[in-house]
Amino acid sequence: MRLSTFLTTAFALTAYAKPVTGPVQEEAVPKQSFNFKRGLGTESKHLRLETRQETEQTIGSTGPNPTVEGYAEGAFASGHPYGSTSGKGSIISGGTNNRVDIENPSNLGQDPTDNGLVPNLKWWFSDSKTRLLKGGWVREQVIQDLPSSKDIAGAQQHLKKGAARELHWHRVAEWGFVYAGRVAIGAVDEDGKNSWDVLEGLDDENEYLLVFDDGNFVATGTTFNVDDWIAHTPKDILAKNFGVNASLFDSVPSPNPYIAAGNVSSEGIDHPYGDLSANKSSSYVIHSGDVTPIQAPGGGGTIQIFDSRSFPISTTIAASVVTIKPGGLRELHWHPTAEELVFFAQGQARATVFAGNTNARTFDFAAGDTAVFPDNSGHCVINTSDEEDLIWIGIFKADRVADISLT
Repeated sequence: MRLSTFLTTAFALTAYAKPVTGPVQEEAVPKQSFNFKRGLGTESKHLRLETRQETEQTIGSTGPNPTVEGYAEGAFASGHPYGSTSGKGSIISGGTNNRVDIENPSNLGQDPTDNGLVPNLKWWFSDSKTRLLKGGWVREQVIQDLPSSKDIAGAQQHLKKGAARELHWHRVAEWGFVYAGRVAIGAVDEDGKNSWDVLEGLDDENEYLLVFDDGNFVATGTTFNVDDWIAHTPKDILAKNFGVNASLFDSVPSPNPYIAAGNVSSEGIDHPYGDLSANKSSSYVIHSGDVTPIQAPGGGGTIQIFDSRSFPISTTIAASVVTIKPGGLRELHWHPTAEELVFFAQGQARATVFAGNTNARTFDFAAGDTAVFPDNSGHCVINTSDEEDLIWIGIFKADRVADISLT
């Protein structure tokens, strides 16, 4: 197990998180992608934070535009399950959420190729209960929300400037992607090696996606917070364990804060037992600016892959960041080794899933939605916007990203 203020196995940073490593070598100069950049460097054996402001564009959008040409036809565009061509269906006369119906014409039966029974494969983070904390918030998507996602659970977490996610560890692996702001990350492994690249917000507002390689993340015995442990241990035992006066533990918070407000730290740290960030194989951080995007033939989009080949410490979680241009299509394909959990970070999409034995279902997605594509299920994703790039993060409980294209 590895003790950290944020993560226990792996963390991928966008340019919004500035690395706090040694001087950047010439070969490490990043390639441009989504305006991701590297920012910090230091000659000191201490790792000290740089808090200069950048003018990066945050990934994200607030909702779909269902008025785009081709998004919905006929009565479906008004939120009614009626096909003017087929003559099937009729209007909804009873209670309904018309806005949701308009934004999700696929659920109304618009796609004539849908067939059979495919379970729900979609969750909205907007339907998750948000936990408000001093210094930020968190909301989760676990197996109780999306039963089809057995391998992966997810969460959105937000830190205000100077706030920190308290010291903790997990039974499961944790992986994260910063899509707004900048954060500093620290970790300690079982041999005492550490890094400071403690989860702390550096900009006024900072936000990221977290994923865990177990859909039942809320099960007892999965998350362990240090303040929680200390608060439930007798003070005389604590005093004896640490060789200090018991009164030092009079102010231990209870319940544990989870996220604590604070100020950005300028203090550095030493590495008496070794530096986790000293080499690629033990680093908990990878910067997306250092991962070359693969350009799709024809210019329809890009894909960046973060797995054990580029991020060696991440042996149980692999990920891809996919960008699709307006009207572009992620071609028909399937994943032979693991189910895929998708977090739609920006834009709007439509995906059709083929589950075999004539079963198929189409879903509409917007920023903040998650989807799960069962392993070996055929699927494709199209950008339904006429002006905005679609960006999603695909997560797999595997050591590498693997897919088979129908073409």
